[in-house]
Amino acid sequence: MLNLFGFLICGMIIFFAGKKLSTYGDRLGVLTGLGQAWIGLILMSAVTSLPELMVGISSSSFIQSADLAVGDILGSCALNLAILSVMDVFTPKDKPLFNNISQNNVLAAALGIILICMVGLGLFLNADIIILPSVGLTSLGFGIIYFVAIRTLYSYQKTHPNQILEQIEELNKPSLKETILYYSLFAFIIIVAALVLPYFAEELTNQTGLGKSFVGTLFLAFSTSLPELAVSIAAARMGKTDLAVGNLLGSNIFNVFILFLDDVFYTKGHLLKDASDINMLSVFFVLLMSATVIIGFIFPQKVKRIFMSWDTMIILGLYITNIILLYELG
Repeated sequence: MLNLFGFLICGMIIFFAGKKLSTYGDRLGVLTGLGQAWIGLILMSAVTSLPELMVGISSSSFIQSADLAVGDILGSCALNLAILSVMDVFTPKDKPLFNNISQNNVLAAALGIILICMVGLGLFLNADIIILPSVGLTSLGFGIIYFVAIRTLYSYQKTHPNQILEQIEELNKPSLKETILYYSLFAFIIIVAALVLPYFAEELTNQTGLGKSFVGTLFLAFSTSLPELAVSIAAARMGKTDLAVGNLLGSNIFNVFILFLDDVFYTKGHLLKDASDINMLSVFFVLLMSATVIIGFIFPQKVKRIFMSWDTMIILGLYITNIILLYELG
């Protein structure tokens, strides 16, 4: 009971601090002159993925659990796509979520598919070429392709100014100094909570008998994705869906980069080789969900007949199926 209570407290801290961190991170992107192209797809995705980063480092370095680290990342990627379904509920019936999405988000979803495919390849292969101590060629590829991906997204948005994400309002906002101060404070709070979270997850796994991949994919991923959930629902209510969708897709790209960092900190062996094969199931469903997202972008439903569009309903169904299969097979 104590471990469950500790897990829930850490999750609540990440939720509230993550929401504030996202607000000040968004503001920081404007005040520092990084430009709109970095808001949502690049800057905000890195900000809201800070819990995944710290949980991954804690799971791989302190807990030394490959399944918790990999399960958290793949679960977070799946949940980020499922959040799109939640966002669709808060959009008007005559304006479904995917009905007004810029093409740079299609590019982001496609780049995310490439990175997830590489994760599946790393889990599938029985051996890897060792480049650095305990880091294989596949993991190193995550880092390289990540920087290629954000460079591609940045270049695309610069050459398509009509599709650049909406500028946030400047009125009644804190100064750059205050923004940096608040950003650092909430980042520190999240770091502390996220570092402790895997410990409670490990204890819950031992006490309940649930598989580490299942705990990482469901519980850890849900806790670390709370900032994305809070920001996305708020954005949907304000009508800034393009910014929120870009944040979620950019988070998935950044999450795979986190796997590279996790592998660096994982000294017990090779992260993807030590992770359970059941994580391939999550890879498969994330690919299916991502493909459905792209189809929804290209061929969106004009009007919702019920509270959700057909595409976001399929995405949610795939996510639920993934969780059920992980529980049954794990």
